[in-house]
Amino acid sequence: MEEMTKRVGFGRINGPFGVPEKPEFSVGLDAALSKVKMELLNGPKSIFVLTGFGGSGKTTLATLLCWDEQIKSKFRENIFFVTFSKTSKLKIIVERLFEHLGYEVPRFENDEEAINQLGLLLRKLKGRVLMVLDDVWPDSEDLVEKFKFHLADYKILVTSRVAFPRFGTPCVLKPLLHQHAITLFRYYALLDSNSLNIPHEDVVQKVVKSCMGLPLAIKVIGRSLSHGPNELWQKMVLELSHGNSILNCNTELLTYLPKILDVLEDDRVIKECFMDLGLFPQDQRIPVTALIDMWTELYGLDNDGIEAMEIINKLHSMNLANVCIARKNTSDTDNYYYNNHFIVLHDLLRELAIYGSTLEPIEERKRLIIGTNENESEWGLDEKQRGMVTCILSNYEKGSSYWSHIHSAQAKVLILNLRVNQYSFPESMQKMSKLKALIITNYNFHPSELTNFELLALLSNLKRIRLERIAVLSFVTLKALRKLSIYNTSHAFQDGIISDAFPNLVDLNIDYCKDMVVLPSGLCDIIPLKKLSVTNCHKLLALPQEIGKLVHLELLRLSSCSDLERLPDSIGRVQNLAHLDISNCISLCNLPEDVGKLCNLRKVSMINCARCELPYSVVNLVNLKMVSCDEETSASWEGFKAMLPNLLIEVPQVDVNLNWLHSVSS
Repeated sequence: MEEMTKRVGFGRINGPFGVPEKPEFSVGLDAALSKVKMELLNGPKSIFVLTGFGGSGKTTLATLLCWDEQIKSKFRENIFFVTFSKTSKLKIIVERLFEHLGYEVPRFENDEEAINQLGLLLRKLKGRVLMVLDDVWPDSEDLVEKFKFHLADYKILVTSRVAFPRFGTPCVLKPLLHQHAITLFRYYALLDSNSLNIPHEDVVQKVVKSCMGLPLAIKVIGRSLSHGPNELWQKMVLELSHGNSILNCNTELLTYLPKILDVLEDDRVIKECFMDLGLFPQDQRIPVTALIDMWTELYGLDNDGIEAMEIINKLHSMNLANVCIARKNTSDTDNYYYNNHFIVLHDLLRELAIYGSTLEPIEERKRLIIGTNENESEWGLDEKQRGMVTCILSNYEKGSSYWSHIHSAQAKVLILNLRVNQYSFPESMQKMSKLKALIITNYNFHPSELTNFELLALLSNLKRIRLERIAVLSFVTLKALRKLSIYNTSHAFQDGIISDAFPNLVDLNIDYCKDMVVLPSGLCDIIPLKKLSVTNCHKLLALPQEIGKLVHLELLRLSSCSDLERLPDSIGRVQNLAHLDISNCISLCNLPEDVGKLCNLRKVSMINCARCELPYSVVNLVNLKMVSCDEETSASWEGFKAMLPNLLIEVPQVDVNLNWLHSVSS
């Protein structure tokens, strides 16, 4: 290893290394600036992450920190601002640091030697050191770790589009508040008292609102309109009023903003999943369960949603999606239960997803989004649609006639976003022979009536149906259907024999069906059924006595059925049952004696079931590994623990979070 020597005739370059010029103007960053500054001045962590999606102001804030008087007073000249890129070379970065500090630049054989020499170099410095690693790319945690040295008062600030949870809770930059956005826009649009042709305040408000709080968009649009005539402003407002995206109203913005998605280039599936988020209506929560149904069929992900949640969490860490959990139970994700999980997408990110889906020629697109302002007349041409791998149609506030001319034989997933009281499928839908997943959501308060469900009988590959606020008058035989999910409707099954309609159903999920008092007994004739989830059906009084016929059932979830009074004795015949969830069934007084016959039962969830008495037969549950319950119920199970030596009793924390409601419009 070469010994460090000072360059003859050269000294250290005065001042910090690589710090950009101080921003000419900033607003709305004070809170984040104070938080990060306190962490760097007094915080215990050596590495702190500042995150937010592209254009949100991360580099601006990091630059402001380097110019802050308190930061400069503490770290003095030992502030090093290193800008990364996707292809940054570690050796080159270290070489430039050596040069800046006035040392001969060694010839490094590899990155490991360069980092070792950097550590020695930093130890030679007098005083505290701040290393800013700007714009670090995903999957670069190990690279950041290499800059970590055991030095007194050595801090690393990382800015990235990714949160990097390995380094603790980050500071997340949110979009600007509207009043701050207005101030920033006025600065870049040069709207001061000396300006000529100052537009009307309503015009300014509309333009700024379209920028959605993103500093980059505000700067670009502001500069493009500065000193512009009133006609230019009116043209912008007119385009926005017609529903055009802000992306299509400015060439410079259109060039830059899609680069936000560069972080997805290395993973095709994750990028496709992000694009799929644009298929749901603006300002509406996106159910994770709907995404699992889609992605299982489109990309071959697992049925339990494990891989889907990995993708969602990665998008969340990249600040490309915001995951909200309405009721957080620590055991839910362990049980692959995601009914309480939603995604809220920033408006600009949604527009980027839609924009990215329209870049390909019409015949090569994987998504069709009906209801946007794109020219849709060309979609009626069959020859242009035959090449589509995946066709996803979005229909909002219009009847089926709006897309009856579409003949999408290649469609694998169909999404219908409705706001109508009654709906009928168009006859052309029977030609969707490759359709595997159907997701219908009604965004009105009251359920929408679906009148011709029988048309689906012609779709021989349809495996998954998800209905939310949809009332089906009568079901029809769907032999290929494997999963049926029904949410927020008055009556889940109004007519017909359910076993005839879904003879091969494996997974049935019923949630918030408020008028359901009993489950139809015919459900117990669906012998292949493995998962039965009936949740938040508060008027449900009992299960059918015939439930013992479900010999293949592995999961029975009855959580939050508050009026449920008893379980049938025949439950003891459900020999394959591995997980029983009766959490929040507050009217349940006891478990039947035959529950002890469930020889394969491995987990019982019974939070808030303090009234429920346990039969002595539970001592026969020799394969029971875990009981998740409240403290009072835990005391009841403790009495049997000596006879169930492998049993773990867990008392999880429950967190009810209603913050996501503020992100959802009616």
